[in-house]
Amino acid sequence: MRDCFGDAALSTGVKYPKSAYWYLQLLLGQKFDSPLVTKYRQWFPYYDMRKDEERGTILFQHDSETAYSPEELVAMILNYTRIIAQDYAEQPIRDCVITVPVFYTQAQRRAMLYAANLVGLNVLQLMTDAAATALNYGLFRQASFNATPQYIMFYDVGALSTTASIIEYRKAQVKEGSVANTYPQLSVKGVGYDHLLGGLEIDIRLRDHLARSFEGMKKTQGSVFESPRAMGKLLKEAKRVKRVLSANTDFYAQVEGLLEDVDFKLKVTREELEAMCSDLYDRVQEPVRQALEAADMTMVEMDSVILMGGGTRVPRFQEALLKAVNKPDLGRSLNTDEAAALGAVYQAAGQTKLFRVKKFIVKDANVLPIVVSFEKRVSGEGEEGEEEEEEVVKVVKKTLFQRSNAYPQKKVLTFNRYSKDFPFSVYYSHLGFLSDDEKTYVGRLNLSEVYLAGVGDALSTHSGAEAKGIKAHFRMDESGLLLLDYVESLFEYPPDEEEQSTFAKIGSTLSNLFGGGSSETETTEEPSSAATEEGEGEKAGTETEGEGEGVSEKEEEAGEGDQEEKVEEDDEGAVEEEDLHSDEGAKEEEEAVPVEEEEGEVPAGEETPESAAAAGNSEETETRDETPPTEETTPPTTDEGEEGDEKEAENDSETTPEPEGSQANDTASDAESTKKSKKKERRRFQPAGR
Repeated sequence: MRDCFGDAALSTGVKYPKSAYWYLQLLLGQKFDSPLVTKYRQWFPYYDMRKDEERGTILFQHDSETAYSPEELVAMILNYTRIIAQDYAEQPIRDCVITVPVFYTQAQRRAMLYAANLVGLNVLQLMTDAAATALNYGLFRQASFNATPQYIMFYDVGALSTTASIIEYRKAQVKEGSVANTYPQLSVKGVGYDHLLGGLEIDIRLRDHLARSFEGMKKTQGSVFESPRAMGKLLKEAKRVKRVLSANTDFYAQVEGLLEDVDFKLKVTREELEAMCSDLYDRVQEPVRQALEAADMTMVEMDSVILMGGGTRVPRFQEALLKAVNKPDLGRSLNTDEAAALGAVYQAAGQTKLFRVKKFIVKDANVLPIVVSFEKRVSGEGEEGEEEEEEVVKVVKKTLFQRSNAYPQKKVLTFNRYSKDFPFSVYYSHLGFLSDDEKTYVGRLNLSEVYLAGVGDALSTHSGAEAKGIKAHFRMDESGLLLLDYVESLFEYPPDEEEQSTFAKIGSTLSNLFGGGSSETETTEEPSSAATEEGEGEKAGTETEGEGEGVSEKEEEAGEGDQEEKVEEDDEGAVEEEDLHSDEGAKEEEEAVPVEEEEGEVPAGEETPESAAAAGNSEETETRDETPPTEETTPPTTDEGEEGDEKEAENDSETTPEPEGSQANDTASDAESTKKSKKKERRRFQPAGR
């Protein structure tokens, strides 16, 4: 039997249901024991699904010699769509943008990238259905956008799931080099979803209703539930009946030769179908509630509600949604079958050099909060406040990316008072906004175990300097993938009063010449002033350390138009962030160490001394050019259930650049060194991840 897709596969699937594969996006990145896999097997019991012993995922046993993973089957579908596009465009196609559901985890996104890589596709970006649909909607309404935000809710009822997304449209200024340009922008402010509320659930219930009705006729010896071919025929008929009942009050389901050459005919009314699915309609308002909660908004602020997805054609769905949103009408202007694909096409055209399209900024939102936890050792206290020799291990938890944080975005996590190599864990947490079932659908919560090596060696190498903390630079890219770019240690050396460069002397002389003062007087006053400023900064830093257990803060002021965000904690670990859309022209392609879902050792690297970077420049430019030697390390695990302090960093997705403080940058020019009384150096580590 040859490979076939689309309508041809639908027809073949009725005759050979075990050889036709449906709704594979539900299975990407899922373990064999996942509740979603269990649900899938209940829907389609005739599949021979086995466990991949190497990865713990799923395999479809196609025949005695062939088994397919969901990624391989999805890769075949992607390749088929590429063939269609190539025939239409009459040229080869390699680059693409792929849409994924908003609730896809890190493992599921990487599984989709793996599937695309199997057939040689270069994925420019993974784009959520919500963002792609919103982009297609906004393209034709740019003239109505201005500095005042407009809020639109998109309610999407697909085959497998239902999502509600709140989108903000407005005109935004973006600095490109020295010029500030104005572009239309959409931002995903909040998302709510139900994993299994979709058209397929209605089809399955109607299929089972038809099967039970046929069984009640007692016309065959065998059971229709035990015949995969008969169940395949009933599923096809159930889909047809559902579509007809969307516009009619009753309809006859008919299947010729259903089982043992016995024909089947049954009248089905819309009331019967609605009674079968009454509990599903009660779940319509939950995604709306979640989206409003995530965006911290109310329905009064929504300008309109736009329908998306084939499931919204069901009249009862529309009635339940109207009641939930309390609006006079629902928007039906979108082409529900093509809107997401058209939005992805425009995004792909904007990321290539082959097309020139008007710029439209897209800011997606993180759905599942990501937390970093690490251990901290503190000294115990006696009855009278005296310190005891015994140390207490305390688990500290810091929220790295909150719910509804915009991405792409960078975050910097600072560790203080570490003198030895140490591990930290990255995982999903704060999932209280999800139902119990939805929490199980997330799957494995732990994202990565990272072991940081080379800390002790760096401290011994810079024994004459003051350690200013260890900074881990995280990034969530345009595809929603979490990456750990690099980790660095900062050191501050005491000033060398005898050294003064030629440029500094010339600058001081010119200042005295035009100011009317003597060179000697100015040379004496300037270091005094600088020392006073830095002394105040050190005093403030010391107080922060005393009160907050070593939380470092930068003293350099942010430039105009930028907002520097800091977190003052009662414990170690400050989170700083940068919105990568703050300067579209300054984005760089850099190598990074991914925070993987799948287990696997990533080698740890030794520290590499760096030359000083110019003050005020981004730290990232230099840090990824070198590949340090590696050494094997074994990271420990962190128990998520351990108690620890936590405090979330507030998010400002528009103007929150990664802080460029004086502690994170070295002095490059001699003229700059006269304004600072201390010399700083950076040491970088390559983290080992599992």
